[in-house]
Amino acid sequence: MSDGPPRTDGSLLDLLQGLKNPADGQPVPLDRKASRLTLDPEGTLTGQLAVAAPLTREAAARIEEEAIRRLATIPGVRQARIAIVAQAAADDDSPSPADRTAPAAASSAGLAEVRSVIAVASGKGGVGKSTVAVNLAVALAQGGLAVGLMDADIYGPSLPLMLDRREKPRVDADRHLVPIEVFGIRTMSMGYLIDADKAAIWRGPMVAGAVAQLLADVAWGGLDVLVVDMPPGTGDAQLTLAQKADLAGAVIVSTPQDLALIDARRAVAMFERVGVPVLGIVENMSAFVCPQCGHEAHLFGHGGAAREAAERKVPFLGEVPLEMPVRISADKGRPVVLSHPDSHAARALRNIAEQVGTRLANPLSYIAEEAP
Repeated sequence: MSDGPPRTDGSLLDLLQGLKNPADGQPVPLDRKASRLTLDPEGTLTGQLAVAAPLTREAAARIEEEAIRRLATIPGVRQARIAIVAQAAADDDSPSPADRTAPAAASSAGLAEVRSVIAVASGKGGVGKSTVAVNLAVALAQGGLAVGLMDADIYGPSLPLMLDRREKPRVDADRHLVPIEVFGIRTMSMGYLIDADKAAIWRGPMVAGAVAQLLADVAWGGLDVLVVDMPPGTGDAQLTLAQKADLAGAVIVSTPQDLALIDARRAVAMFERVGVPVLGIVENMSAFVCPQCGHEAHLFGHGGAAREAAERKVPFLGEVPLEMPVRISADKGRPVVLSHPDSHAARALRNIAEQVGTRLANPLSYIAEEAP
């Protein structure tokens, strides 16, 4: 496996010439200057394909599938993950073309008044990423910031349960979804839009489209920070977020266990590769705190995330212990920083929020910390 830099090859676009618009059978005009395709040394091809014409969502999804199929045939390409960037066109449930703007404006309209967007991510599921994201958002709001929280886990949305909200969001006069406000933060989740017992059985391009829609078609309004609870892994949702939002940084969540740290390492590498600063690593479930005697037991090991942060030269944000109030508060829909503010976990999460807030206010602060 090579450790060399990613390779950008303009000839990759040549293979995509002649793509047809399924809506009318005409060739799709590619914007070569705005398109970016990068093949890294490990064989992962990522980027965006810019189209200089309007496309419906359905047409864009089908073109994206065909483009990925073609790119996957290139020798040395192990996987391809791209997103289509095009002028919006009128679907049956979309505003008319006259109401649309240029591609860049359309893709970021929902974020126009958002100062910073941060991703809370992990390489593996089950490490408590959503718990950290929800409590981080609430703690930032407690610190006086205007905060939004977006659940980008399309397959397994957690916000409805963790915030105890089940109502459907309303649509404003501009046909944007209105965030549901709870505990002083503005929230949106695919779980608000589909029934709790229904599964989202979608292909990758549909997932990417849903994440893009939650970013662009939600009336987030003026926010100091939008916290995005990412699905586990390094796939379509993560790539779409990196492309569609100007990410201020990412917070990586892991347990101390080696198995989780392997995937956390991949998450750090992915964000670094797409130019997103890693604000730090959180070690969740660092120890089980006995509710009777307060004894700490390190069920998953201890200190692994701190060592990983030091090795990767990124900040270590702290340890969050596993204790009963965390589980109880999540099941009851009231974040632990609110329900048990004096618990070990709540204090740790508030400390993490303070560090994230500092780094957002001064992006160079953590670089100074890591300097020898």
